[in-house]
Amino acid sequence: MPAWVQLMADSFWPLLKAGLEFTVPLTLISFFAGLLLAFAAALIRLFGPAPAVAVVRFYVWLIRGTPLLVQLFVIFYGLPSIGIVLDPLPAALIGFTLNVGAYNSEVIRGVIESIPKGQWEAAYSLSMTRWQAIRRTILPQAARVSVPPLSNSFIALVKDTSLAAVLTVPEIFQAAQRIAAVTYEPLILYTEAALIYLVFSSVLSSAQVRLEKRFGKHAAFAEKTQ
Repeated sequence: MPAWVQLMADSFWPLLKAGLEFTVPLTLISFFAGLLLAFAAALIRLFGPAPAVAVVRFYVWLIRGTPLLVQLFVIFYGLPSIGIVLDPLPAALIGFTLNVGAYNSEVIRGVIESIPKGQWEAAYSLSMTRWQAIRRTILPQAARVSVPPLSNSFIALVKDTSLAAVLTVPEIFQAAQRIAAVTYEPLILYTEAALIYLVFSSVLSSAQVRLEKRFGKHAAFAEKTQ
């Protein structure tokens, strides 16, 4: 067996284990926490009081206008200078959550605004309050439309978690760096890490396609019954 094949075989489980123990949880927790933050931010942008809208606008502007890597450095390496010390994993979770929240808030806001005005009027004609209309009429339609962009955001986050390596979080890329430092074979290790990320992304892309088809069937059924 060639030496490079043996090296890939020996390092496969450590890399995969790092992905299962750190990359996957980091992705899931950050995405769903960020999604809650995004939903709250979008509702504030649409229906909140002026001061709250200004705060949310500033948050979105700041996060979208600065690199994710810089944000992670500020949280992990910068905050200790003012007495706020975070462990690597919580720092990464905070950074990714804030980033996901800012970007997806614009997705959710745009999707809600895309719902025809007639849907609001129909809900109000049934004596629904604004929040009842949002919950019962607007959000179910918005959820279907938001599946593709939010799925893309989730898949992108899987790859972005590799940036957690700079915070010493032992995820896939950090594990590859450590093995490469011992074996002096960075090309092989980084290629293998890339392949594992590719597998994760491909599985999620396949799930996205199925999810879109399922929502598409529901949409077609709803149109036929109208």
